[in-house]
Amino acid sequence: MATPNNKEDFSGGLAKVLAEKWQVDVRLKAMNSDDGSAISAHKLILASRSEVFKKMLESDELKTSTKEVETITLSEMKQEELEAFVEFIYSHGYTISDNVKQHARSLYIAADKYVILHLRDLCRMELMSSLSLSNSLDILELAQFPFDEVLNDAAFGYIKKNISTIASSDEFKLFVASNANLAVEIMKASLTHTSNSICSSCGYGCNCIRRGTPRNPFAFSHY
Repeated sequence: MATPNNKEDFSGGLAKVLAEKWQVDVRLKAMNSDDGSAISAHKLILASRSEVFKKMLESDELKTSTKEVETITLSEMKQEELEAFVEFIYSHGYTISDNVKQHARSLYIAADKYVILHLRDLCRMELMSSLSLSNSLDILELAQFPFDEVLNDAAFGYIKKNISTIASSDEFKLFVASNANLAVEIMKASLTHTSNSICSSCGYGCNCIRRGTPRNPFAFSHY
């Protein structure tokens, strides 16, 4: 969730860099985009929002270049994602627009890479509020690198609550193949969850044995 310190750092960075007189323009280019789709931005703004950008713009290569406007390629972003990224950088930062929300996953990753912590906080909140059967596994995987405890716990809790549907999906099969350790943790948590649940039909725990047949913990209909 967004924290006061990260928000203050985001808003206060502009005043700090203004004092350092950053005024040269730069262009930002997305992955596989042509020169015509590069987005013009101010070094002043980029440096105020991100220490990573500030260090990039202070590099000797950029300082000694004879070009009037430099181009920085952000290869991890597509054009639409870059546009949403720049939109937020130029915003007041109190909220995020629908355009930014649409690309919350990609911007969460970018915010972590460029250390724009306030954007990461807001994207985390959006990802948590949009958890669904179709994206919860993806969000859980996203929360691992680097590990985000808040996002991880939210996604894990959602998956555990809806394991009967999620475990039978094609997405879960693919998830197990590439995230074996996480899949094991989900199964362990689900077993604990079902053993503590009481069935409204039979009055037993949801992992009960009926007619001598062990119940599959991932099949929530009774025998």
